[in-house]
Amino acid sequence: MYQTMSKTDLIKKLETERISRVITYTTSDRAPFATKIANDIIPLLGNQLDAIGKVKKISLFLYTSGGDMLAPIRIVKLIRNHCDEFEILVPYKAHSAGTLICMGADTIVMGKLGELTPVDPTTDHPFNPQNPSNPQQRLPVSVEDLNSYLLFAKEKAGVKEDQMIDSYKLLVEKLHPLSIGNAYRAYRMAKMVSERLLWLHMDKNDEKIKKIVKEMTGDITIHAYPIDRDEATELGLKIEKATDGVDKTMRELYDTYADEMKLGQPFHPNELLAGKDSADFERPGAYLETTDLAYQFTFAGKVQKTIKNNQPSIDLNFESQSWVKK
Repeated sequence: MYQTMSKTDLIKKLETERISRVITYTTSDRAPFATKIANDIIPLLGNQLDAIGKVKKISLFLYTSGGDMLAPIRIVKLIRNHCDEFEILVPYKAHSAGTLICMGADTIVMGKLGELTPVDPTTDHPFNPQNPSNPQQRLPVSVEDLNSYLLFAKEKAGVKEDQMIDSYKLLVEKLHPLSIGNAYRAYRMAKMVSERLLWLHMDKNDEKIKKIVKEMTGDITIHAYPIDRDEATELGLKIEKATDGVDKTMRELYDTYADEMKLGQPFHPNELLAGKDSADFERPGAYLETTDLAYQFTFAGKVQKTIKNNQPSIDLNFESQSWVKK
């Protein structure tokens, strides 16, 4: 009978195939158990690296839809301090902040499904001016949205250069000036972080850096635009196409994480009740694992059937959200 390999066995197989030590970092994009790249993994990653010691090569197996834009530079520098060569293994998504981590690697090993994205950040306006009655609702603001508005005024609406001040005034009437400044600050931060990550393994004067940063933080105007391995190579990133064998192992490992986190599956609280009226639950939201030391980000709480306004309802209450050593 066919026996599916465990995560540990698949990690060991990748280590053999890549002649490397492998660390896996996978974050969930399934609400309400979604997680993101963040600095909270730094002490945990430090523990794993201490257990690994100084080695020739470390491979970071990465799946994520993004996260904190400053965390990548801390993650990358910490790993690079423990190895001579650092590579990223991308079975599928390494979006946004995940792409920034990739920029800090000597090599990005991408499978057939592997994809990166631009790293232009989006910030929140303090409230949505289209719905002022709900102060909790935030309006996402990105520099690319601002740039596109001004370009539209010039190129499509025919606004002359000496009349652009009116377009700026209209913008400030709709968005708080500090929100516009915050969006531009976030853009400058993404540009700076991108440059410094590339400097870790490329000459600072390399013209390819300017091209990569320009494309990834501005010229590609759709934040979720998928950049496959061929396009990533054209941009100047050091891409290695995974062999069929490595790609298969990466896909199997990704599938194992996807099964455990139920990625791509719509969530309904009934799945936690399993026919009961109430139940305690624990669900994984992220993994940070090596063959020596494994951590799981766990959501724990209680789900309960209730009656609200004479209608059946289900309450989902989180009691803790934390990393747990496995």
